[in-house]
Amino acid sequence: MEYLPAGAAPVQGHILCCQCGVPIPPNPANMCVGCLRAQVDITEGIPKQGTVHFCKQCERYLQPPGTWIHCALESRELLALCLKKIKASLSKVRLIDAGFIWTEPHSKRLKLKLTVQKEVINGAVLQQVFVVEYIVQSQMCEDCHRIEAKDFWKAVVQVRQKTVHKKTFYYLEQLILKHRLHQNTLRIKEIHDGLDFYYSSKQHAQKMVDFLQCTVPSRSKSSQRLISHDIHSNVYNYKSTFSVEIVPICKDNVVCLSPKLAQSLGNMSQICVCIRVTSAIHLIDPRTLQIADIDGNTYWRHPFNSLFHPKQLEEFIIMDINRVHEKKKGAGAGARSNKHTLAEAWVRKTSELDTDHQYFCSTHLGHILNPGDLVLGFDLANCNLNDEFANKMNPQHIPDVVLIKKSYDRSKRQRRRNWKLKELERDREGTDSDDERQYQEFLEDLEEDETIRKNVNIYRNADIPVESDTDDDGAPQISLAEMLEDLHISQDATGGEGAEMLT
Repeated sequence: MEYLPAGAAPVQGHILCCQCGVPIPPNPANMCVGCLRAQVDITEGIPKQGTVHFCKQCERYLQPPGTWIHCALESRELLALCLKKIKASLSKVRLIDAGFIWTEPHSKRLKLKLTVQKEVINGAVLQQVFVVEYIVQSQMCEDCHRIEAKDFWKAVVQVRQKTVHKKTFYYLEQLILKHRLHQNTLRIKEIHDGLDFYYSSKQHAQKMVDFLQCTVPSRSKSSQRLISHDIHSNVYNYKSTFSVEIVPICKDNVVCLSPKLAQSLGNMSQICVCIRVTSAIHLIDPRTLQIADIDGNTYWRHPFNSLFHPKQLEEFIIMDINRVHEKKKGAGAGARSNKHTLAEAWVRKTSELDTDHQYFCSTHLGHILNPGDLVLGFDLANCNLNDEFANKMNPQHIPDVVLIKKSYDRSKRQRRRNWKLKELERDREGTDSDDERQYQEFLEDLEEDETIRKNVNIYRNADIPVESDTDDDGAPQISLAEMLEDLHISQDATGGEGAEMLT
């Protein structure tokens, strides 16, 4: 027996490994780590290789049994998906750590470094590190199968507007892009009077219909057709059709309201100008600056039509203009616009400059018009109004000319435009020069109307340099502060850029 000197601390004794005889600290197994690992493999039964399925079209991974999820490389979501594949095997050990080992993105390999612990002989706890390798196999998901088939759809939303101008559709397209509602569509088809959106489920189509009803004044109806029926499981397969009709009124239209509707809006004049169409129709009375908003339900109860075709716009020149600073309100009059200025103007058609024929009119554009300016408007004095309400009006209450907007050099505006918009990918029946003209008019409307511009994502076009202001003709422009940078994020074949590696 050995005795320790007085005041000396006890030293832990060592024992010899029962297998190799190496001195080791005492442990329940009486073995060194090398012999213990040689005797017991705690990773036995855990697969060292596996397979994950990846869809190249939508860049999603399959989470069994039938769910497809988006996962970036080396992300927590992808790590959880890989661990679930060996979850049953890991139930016999304790998982201490898990992380990715970096691999080339194009190698189609995912490597996981796992650290596990397990109690072995006589209560000894053994910790071991090993690698599990997954092979990424390509497999097209069901949604992409439907997209590639193009005819396999379960619901369609037919959006229609009975008008020759597509300004409302251009505005609607930008709203759909901003809110990313086009992601669930199988196919978008453009026809002469609207768009068709095809979906793989009725729920996605219903979501689009709800969005349209909240965005533009419209009405909808639905129907469904039975495709097949399984009498054993009582399962029915339907194809649903949603029809959405947008009000046939666009920006810069001149409309004639019914007497009852004009009276309910604060005794407005029946002849009004549509200044914009958002979730409601925004009208202004060019004689009094009185404004009113008409929603879809009100319109369908008291429908009215546009008096003129956009191609009937004529160019006038301002001969003289006087701004009206005070205008007495009539009985029961509603709110007036603070963004417009009432003015009285004498105008002459540019096609009649060799004559002395002038027209007198009231206009809401007094804040931007000066003598000598060119302005676009409609000539009501020399036209036949084929309208139910206009034909019953007192001729003295019908103005001779209604001015719509100031005219600028379109080619100069187009050359100076240093911004752009994104477009939906859709099947077109065919485009013509009139579609391009209407699209340019929509871009001009965005430059002139800040209210509409707030609902649209506008991207900077770096290819067009910013011109100097020396040749500025006063045309409205969009400031750089309102533009977004057009980002192009490149992604690998097996997902995008992920989070940091978990260790």
